[in-house]
Amino acid sequence: MELRELGGTGLRVSAVGFGASPLGHVFGDVPRDAARAAVRRALDLGINFFDTSPYYGGTISESVLGDCLRHAAVPRDQVVVATKCGRYKDEGFDFSAGRVTRSVDESLARLGLDYVDILHAHDIEFTHLDQIVNETIPALQKIKESGKARFIGITGLPLSIYPYVLDRVPPGSVDVILSYCHYGINDTSLVDLLPYLKSKGVGVITASPLSMGLLTDNGPPDWHPAPEELKSACRAAADHCRKKGKSITKLAMQYSLMNNEISTVLVGMNSSKQVEENVAAAQELSTSGIDEELLRELEGILEPVKNMTWPSGIQQA
Repeated sequence: MELRELGGTGLRVSAVGFGASPLGHVFGDVPRDAARAAVRRALDLGINFFDTSPYYGGTISESVLGDCLRHAAVPRDQVVVATKCGRYKDEGFDFSAGRVTRSVDESLARLGLDYVDILHAHDIEFTHLDQIVNETIPALQKIKESGKARFIGITGLPLSIYPYVLDRVPPGSVDVILSYCHYGINDTSLVDLLPYLKSKGVGVITASPLSMGLLTDNGPPDWHPAPEELKSACRAAADHCRKKGKSITKLAMQYSLMNNEISTVLVGMNSSKQVEENVAAAQELSTSGIDEELLRELEGILEPVKNMTWPSGIQQA
């Protein structure tokens, strides 16, 4: 598994990252032995980056991931573990200094760790961004100074949140950003922001290469917030792949892995089989490349909805 530098952190993370939200039973029940097997298989195949949040499954994802890592008996310095703060299943959003400070202690207890490598403020568009600038990030800096988190980051859907915050905090205050649903076959809008993020020394993680289920054979869940026009185009793209005997999921995964400016592509996994499929897609990409003809055909189908997104949060910065 290829390792990539994560901004200026000095961390080297696997190109495929293990998204642990499914371990919180958010997409159905995951037996404990299946979760342990998935994490063990990921480690064996070279995945070293694991991402979770207290929000996923109402803290279950963190507890299960902690159990899986302990069960795997992996040396702490061989894994990069990220969690989040500010968004909670029962409490909603709370980015106050007091809450995020308590949050990291709660997360460390569930994970069974002394520190996390990255602590993100989770989906910051759901509060006033000035609170993130003036209160949350200074609190995260103190957590970083305490050694409970090595690096800090911010996450959210609207890309405008990143320059808003990064232009208003001291240089080096934010180490990493985690963007989702903006680097895939149907939406590449993150690319326009990459030179800016690089100039700020910020590492880039992308998540949801399948656009939260849009680029799958099964299609998105009922609650998916995408407009119907986008859902319809993605269905047509998936149908086109299926008729050709190809997997849109594999192609979408490979597409997201092609840009080396993005350090890691986070994809949710809950079984050894999913781990093996994602790693196989990455290995195939590195040895024989992507199916260029099929990719061009899909880009043609998705062109009318290119970069179409959906609103998220209380405001657009």
